[in-house]
Amino acid sequence: MNVIESNGQPKLVAIGLGPDEELLESIKAVIKSHDIRDGVVVSGIGTLKRCHMHYVNTTTFPAENKLYVVDDPLEVGSICGLIADYEPHLHMVAGCRDQRTYSGHVEPGCVVLYLAEVLIMRLDGMKLGRVMDGRGVSLLAKRR
Repeated sequence: MNVIESNGQPKLVAIGLGPDEELLESIKAVIKSHDIRDGVVVSGIGTLKRCHMHYVNTTTFPAENKLYVVDDPLEVGSICGLIADYEPHLHMVAGCRDQRTYSGHVEPGCVVLYLAEVLIMRLDGMKLGRVMDGRGVSLLAKRR
């Protein structure tokens, strides 16, 4: 993994991942090592040989999440999301050679095929956090 941090403002951190590196686990390691308490993933692309995501499968509360794994070569068209109080909430869209497209919440276990490149912009001073509402939904809120 290569990590490049900008010197100016806004503060940017680029992550370059190679074959067999774990996507989410690597992003979490960079968040910790570069002290990115709050941020936004402004760009994410690459290829995966294993993809693990979940999506919402119901319209009722509590939400039912469906987990799925794709063990095929995938082109990642987009990774985006927020980092609130050191915790990333990332979504991804990836396509397969059979013209199928997968979309959902990134889970641990996504493995890079050739490369993945992720750009994070720090949001210093935002004080982002999450609070649970009465239905069990973790909503974005200002951290105390």
